[in-house]
Amino acid sequence: MLQPSKKLYQKLQKQYSRRINLDLKRIKKVLEKLNNPEEQLQNVINIIGSDGKNSVLTSLKYFLEANNQKVNTFTSPHLYDVRQRFWLGNRFISLKEIKKYKKIIERTKLKLTLFELLTCIYILSATKTDSESYNLVESGLLFKKDSTNLWSNPLAQVITNINYQHQEWVRPKTITEICKQKVGYLSENTNIYIGKQNTKTAKIIKKILNKNPSQKVFYGSWKIINKGKKRYYRDKNNLINLSSKYIHSDGLWENVGLAIKVALDLGIDAKIIKKTTPKIQFEGRVQFIKGKLTKNLKKTKVLVDGCHSNESTKNLARYLRKFKIPVYSIWGSLKNKNPDQLIKNFKGIFKKIITIKIPNEPSAMSSFDLRRIAERNGFQAIDSKNIKEALKKISTNEKKVVCIFGSLYLVGHALSMN
Repeated sequence: MLQPSKKLYQKLQKQYSRRINLDLKRIKKVLEKLNNPEEQLQNVINIIGSDGKNSVLTSLKYFLEANNQKVNTFTSPHLYDVRQRFWLGNRFISLKEIKKYKKIIERTKLKLTLFELLTCIYILSATKTDSESYNLVESGLLFKKDSTNLWSNPLAQVITNINYQHQEWVRPKTITEICKQKVGYLSENTNIYIGKQNTKTAKIIKKILNKNPSQKVFYGSWKIINKGKKRYYRDKNNLINLSSKYIHSDGLWENVGLAIKVALDLGIDAKIIKKTTPKIQFEGRVQFIKGKLTKNLKKTKVLVDGCHSNESTKNLARYLRKFKIPVYSIWGSLKNKNPDQLIKNFKGIFKKIITIKIPNEPSAMSSFDLRRIAERNGFQAIDSKNIKEALKKISTNEKKVVCIFGSLYLVGHALSMN
């Protein structure tokens, strides 16, 4: 069923603008013509930030469902199937439903961007689920004029790590302005949770939120701590032992910790959280894969991670440094992700980098240009036409890790092949 999904999404991409056009007027006019269906949704929780939104949302979904509660989710982007963006209680949306809600939206005869259309499809589909469902909504770019900034009194707004991404969309291009766009327009009647930040960013966020009367919970009132070889979530009332064979990096554990704090405040028992944590899996986020793509590789572990920011690449690099065997990489990047800066975080880690162009992405860097960037930064590098060819070029009998990284689009392509 992947092919029909790809065809539908390609059709949507041609019909609706993929250009980012931050303005809430369009989507609000459409929703008004549809009798404001967003107002029917209860228990809305916005997930906002630069990195970690998907892993926080996913963790919270696991905890709520383990507590026998219905959950709808809206995420972005999808990795390889547009249906992945819409979870409706106990299933993903169908292609038939996407087409049906698209027609309903088009009857308004108002123009939307692609992301705005998808947001409207989520809202319409979520209204058909259990009225008591939780609605976990991942924001897109920034938040001030993002199409998910629709609820004045959400149940909660959860702020993940904010860092120096998307500066091309703010004036002035400063971390202060990025923080202002993300947290300066939050609800004044909700519960705000702020995850772990660097010291400077944390101070900026606190200053911006100083006059917001919402209940605020800052990182520090809970923490992820290590004692010997064990890891724990700790707050003033709880000490929860954490274990998982799927969650590998410190950054992902911090995101789980943020979700645990929200879940506890929603009344989920610590015993359920402890029992559920080992089951959590994050697709495309520091994930080891096995399947069609890897079946002929000997003594090779294949890891995929969609990291594309300074913070997330540092997080991956910290994890990769733990390996005592050679680490190779297959690297693809979009032009606006500052690849020259990001690759520096992996100095001393990669034995060789194989660069490829991300398929079907107009703004993807060429494999040749990425190879030149890698070589300029002191890496041994070769370019390749695609992932399969790249894997063949490093198919040896030595024990090794191959890391496919640099973009969620690249990782999604790898997972679809697998």
